[in-house]
Amino acid sequence: MQTLLRFYKFSLFFTATCIALGAWYAYTSTGTLAGMASILWIIVVLSILEVSLSFDNAVVNATVLRNMDEVWQQRFLVWGIAIAVFGTRIVFPLAIVAIAAGIGPIEAVELSLNRPQEYEAIVSGAHIGIAGFGGAFLFMVGLNFFFDGEKDIHWIQVVERQLSRFSALPAAEIAILLLILWGISSMLTPDDALTFLTAGLLGLVTYIGVQGISTILEMKEEAARASGAVVRSGLGGFLYLEVLDASFSFDGVIGAFALSNNMIVIALGLSIGAMFVRSMTIHLVRQGTLAQYRYLEHGAFWAIIVLGGIMLASARFHIPETITGLIGAVLIGISLWWSIRHKRKFGDGEETTPAAD
Repeated sequence: MQTLLRFYKFSLFFTATCIALGAWYAYTSTGTLAGMASILWIIVVLSILEVSLSFDNAVVNATVLRNMDEVWQQRFLVWGIAIAVFGTRIVFPLAIVAIAAGIGPIEAVELSLNRPQEYEAIVSGAHIGIAGFGGAFLFMVGLNFFFDGEKDIHWIQVVERQLSRFSALPAAEIAILLLILWGISSMLTPDDALTFLTAGLLGLVTYIGVQGISTILEMKEEAARASGAVVRSGLGGFLYLEVLDASFSFDGVIGAFALSNNMIVIALGLSIGAMFVRSMTIHLVRQGTLAQYRYLEHGAFWAIIVLGGIMLASARFHIPETITGLIGAVLIGISLWWSIRHKRKFGDGEETTPAAD
């Protein structure tokens, strides 16, 4: 129990702080205990929803974070939450409203607090662009994991082996994404199609840009190591994780309006969930969970591909958030069960029979 608290004590403290702030805000805005209880319940539900939808995010974060030193792992936990809370959950929706309505940031804040219905309508109206950007970025993250010629562990072998072989074809994953973007845009109105394609291309460019920055930083670190210098940088991975977290949270921010259109309530609830996702990431890294369960990250990356595909498809079709979260949880659950099955059968050795067909 003490070991578990070591990973989650900061999240528990953060949760208590958010609940206290939520209680104070709820009571001052409603003036009744019943109103306070109702708002606090929404905050709790939003936090649980965020955690359930983002477990695959924690697993993928762990695959990147395990290659970073402990200093940057701690920075991701502490500094990253500031970006996740104030950047993605507060500044991002306000920026959408300011741009869409042609107003300044102060007016956007006033709109969110005094006219929440109008604020909700503007943010929800930007869904097509959000779906294009976030879906494209996540889809590339997922495909990049499987389009790897050096990957020798395969879970769904009949598919993953073929994807690994296709990695020899330059930019194959980019071609797949562009075809999907074109196919979905053809089902939209001309204005929506332009918005969707533009956002999708920006998501692709962002992914390439973040990968490029990470590669440049890694090359500098390798050169420094070759000269005998001690290198403790993880800036490239940190930037990658922050963009990844933002892409995961886009859909959650939009979906939160199903429960509340109050900016403060949404920010508090989603921030609690974001903090626990970070703690889960650190837990997975420090406990070596990914090494113990060999197919767990495969399940997470398949979940990311599905989530990216759902976000892209949501530009044309309404897909409930519960389905999104359920699919991700099922994929990760099956991969975990398959990992346990493998461990019982083969121990820590290599398997001699196909993993999954």
